[in-house]
Amino acid sequence: AAHTSPTKAMKHMGSFGFSLWPVAAIEVYTSKEVDAVNGTNLRLKCTFSSSSPISPLLSVTWNFQPEDLSSHEPVFYYLKEPYMPSAGRFKGRVTWDGNIERYDVSIIIWNLQPTDNGTFTCQVKNPRDIDGTIGEVRLRVVQKVNFSEIHFLAIAIGSACGLMIIVVTVVIICRHHRKKQQERTIEEKLKNIEEKEITPLED
Repeated sequence: AAHTSPTKAMKHMGSFGFSLWPVAAIEVYTSKEVDAVNGTNLRLKCTFSSSSPISPLLSVTWNFQPEDLSSHEPVFYYLKEPYMPSAGRFKGRVTWDGNIERYDVSIIIWNLQPTDNGTFTCQVKNPRDIDGTIGEVRLRVVQKVNFSEIHFLAIAIGSACGLMIIVVTVVIICRHHRKKQQERTIEEKLKNIEEKEITPLED
């Protein structure tokens, strides 16, 4: 039988062990939840850390999943340069606002709509560092309160306060008037009693 030398076995084990050496993981950081007003612009912040130097082949992928959990939609892609979506709800509404040298891969969404409610994902790959976490941002777009609504609300609150003041004033006046009337009644009764007591008896 063929005999393998210890030296060859060590070399074989070394090469086998090297082939299974785990790839370093990349970490991605985002805000978990964000609220924004309808019609405004929002910077979706995403940063990352990597154990490897920044590669020329570093890529960034932003996707979006609506609240109804339908299929993911592409939002933005970066590989050596930014690529904006050519179709879909985010066409013409996304700009690159990151800085790779500062490990920042943020984007800006313009003119937010209620249909933008959902989850945005940010994935970064930096060969050889390609595996790791995917950042998620849950966006909730709230309706903007316009001036007429604020004006109406202010009038309603002011009217309610004015009505309460009037009611309290009327109650105080009524109580004061009732108290005065009771005092007069008591005075009249006392006066009548005194008059009866001092009236001389006829023979």
